[in-house]
Amino acid sequence: MSITHTSARGGTALSGGQAVWLVAEREIGSKLRSKAFVISTAILFLGALVLVIWAGFQASTSSGTPVAVSADAASYVSGVDGLEITEVADRSEAEALVTSGDVDAAIVAESSSPLGFAVIAESSAPTQLLLQLSQLPPVELLQPEDVNAALGYIAAIGFGIVFLFAASMFGGTIAQSVVEEKQTRVVELLISAIPVRSLLAGKVIGNTILAMGQILILAAIAIIGLTVTDQTALLQGLGGPIAWFAIFFLFGFILLASLFAAAASMVSRMEDIGSTTTPLTMLIMAPYFLVIFFNDNPLVLGIMSYVPFSAPVGMPMRIFLGEAQWWEPLVSLAILVATCVAAILVGARIYENSLLRMGARVKLSEALSG
Repeated sequence: MSITHTSARGGTALSGGQAVWLVAEREIGSKLRSKAFVISTAILFLGALVLVIWAGFQASTSSGTPVAVSADAASYVSGVDGLEITEVADRSEAEALVTSGDVDAAIVAESSSPLGFAVIAESSAPTQLLLQLSQLPPVELLQPEDVNAALGYIAAIGFGIVFLFAASMFGGTIAQSVVEEKQTRVVELLISAIPVRSLLAGKVIGNTILAMGQILILAAIAIIGLTVTDQTALLQGLGGPIAWFAIFFLFGFILLASLFAAAASMVSRMEDIGSTTTPLTMLIMAPYFLVIFFNDNPLVLGIMSYVPFSAPVGMPMRIFLGEAQWWEPLVSLAILVATCVAAILVGARIYENSLLRMGARVKLSEALSG
């Protein structure tokens, strides 16, 4: 409403940038004034803070990492905190303890190593141990075909659930907003003041700002929580993957938000939203389930990292696991950006051709042809 009044008082048409920003402000303001949105967001932040602090204290109060240390490598772990050391005579005795499961890893002297020692583990070297050593020694795996399933599974849940929650919540909000404006005829007032494409752009930008804001706050909560519990070392291996996740999420969300708005514009009743947005909901859910069930499958993760709808989850996961070459995130991001531009153009056409059509659902072919 304020958009129409602003245009009327000024006596001149709004510029494209002004119109887009006014719509974005309207979207952000309506969400922040919604008690349901504020309460659900507060609960999310509080739950995340409690979980991070609890996990940090659990880690800080747990016993040290059990390791076997050969006599000729004892000097390399001198002064290292957080280790439960079992002294052994030689390398073979250390390997026996690792194989039996009595220790998580072994530290032995290694003349070929620049550091003078090496870490021996059965399937994967404990990440916490490597961080405690403050340098990365060569790692020898007795069973290299296995992976650290627990660590990978936790990362998969983290990336997957954040993308699923934010994309589905804000995507559904955009769809409901579009249909509500059609039902109440508010849209007719809005497009009398601003272009239809500016209305679409404002909705996408406003919700993108809110979604990215939530993600940045969640990241800040994790940093603060782990800092309070003196577990900042746990974040050392997550910095790069989290940064890439934020970049991929930004473009992935814009892609999905544009399509959600376009799909919702094809119907005129709230009860009909599902008929056009269900395929998009499935696209959001698919990466979550794929990364949960196939987080240890390089082939599936490799395919996911290049498919635009799953790249925001698949590529950061591969970076975290160390499976992606330096150039792969750049290529995947280029594909995602190109797809994002194409989706915006197609979504804008559907939105523009369907927004003022009331009654029965608009067919996709009609929405595209105009």
